Amino acid sequence: MSPSDARAILETLVGFDTTSRNSNLVLIDWVDAYLSGLGARIERTASADGSKANLHAILGPDVDGGVVLSGHTDVVPVDGQDWTSDPFAVDERDGRLYGRGTCDMKGFIACALAAAPELAKADLKRPVHFAFSYDEEVGCLGAPAMIEKMVAGQPRPALVIVGEPTDMRVVTGHKGLFSMRVEVHGKEAHSSLVNDGACAVTHAVELMHFLTQEAETMKQAAPADSPFNPPYGTLTIGQMGGGTAVNILARHAWFAWLMRPAPWDDGPALGERLRQKAAEVEARMKKAAPDSRIVVSPRSNVPPLRPEENGPAEELARALTGDNSPRTVAYGTEAGQFQDAGLSVVVCGPGSIEQAHQGDEFIELSQIDACMEFMQRLKTRLEA
Repeated sequence: MSPSDARAILETLVGFDTTSRNSNLVLIDWVDAYLSGLGARIERTASADGSKANLHAILGPDVDGGVVLSGHTDVVPVDGQDWTSDPFAVDERDGRLYGRGTCDMKGFIACALAAAPELAKADLKRPVHFAFSYDEEVGCLGAPAMIEKMVAGQPRPALVIVGEPTDMRVVTGHKGLFSMRVEVHGKEAHSSLVNDGACAVTHAVELMHFLTQEAETMKQAAPADSPFNPPYGTLTIGQMGGGTAVNILARHAWFAWLMRPAPWDDGPALGERLRQKAAEVEARMKKAAPDSRIVVSPRSNVPPLRPEENGPAEELARALTGDNSPRTVAYGTEAGQFQDAGLSVVVCGPGSIEQAHQGDEFIELSQIDACMEFMQRLKTRLEA
């Protein structure tokens, strides 16, 4: 298994602009042809409009208990970032490969695909599943449909390695992601006649204050032995807008908020409490402005990854890496979605999360080497 093969594949993958706002089908078609040529059994699941697709491919015997190598094909935008080279062409400098997605996470996908020819020729006792998704970067939207088919079909895998950048260290837990958008529709009036209208901004602030109180409750509820940094689930209000002028009761206001729940937090339950609070506020608004309304819309709900002490995925990843240190992270991945489907999961992949989403994103060549060694050990393990 050659790191140079992984680099060549990475150059091809980075050349496909799979920013989440774009289709990923050119990349998926390329991977489909590549793995089909090795004899892989392939199934796609398409997005509702057909512009994107997940790809699930299997190499090896038709038996349960295989290992999933999971990665997302989409990348974040390069707009407004400072790049010293073309972000969609790999550029090698000082032992690093620069380009959008080199770290997050086409580097892992390239290593998995570079290992595929030897995996296809090997006498595997358990299969390898390749699971490549779309729209991870905008809320892990693509993977659930693929996972549902994967666990319902045959052969059913036993464990998953999600190759997000961890410096090839084993991550056994992470926070999730839950977000909503709130639209407040009131009634304009002169600012001196507060009883003649319903100020959308004022009532939006009340709802935002409710959320900041909930954030403090989450902070206080975190267990003393929390493995996370920060040790509690977090909630932030990242966007807001509304109003026409300072002397007009605002007709419209909106805000969007995001929660990163720890495994003991419940994002949907908090969302329901916000809906109840919004209903109370809306009822008061309607007394002065009967057409007032508040719309609370879900945006994303990605479950956290709960540590599974000595689970099959953790045991395998530790055996392949030699990393025995406990490790959790604050960012989210698709790992929790696989875990909620009944599979054992860890996160382990090449590159550093510190480079993800940045201008001049890069991956160290040494990380590609380490990941290819990981793939070689995985092949040996699956042959035993």
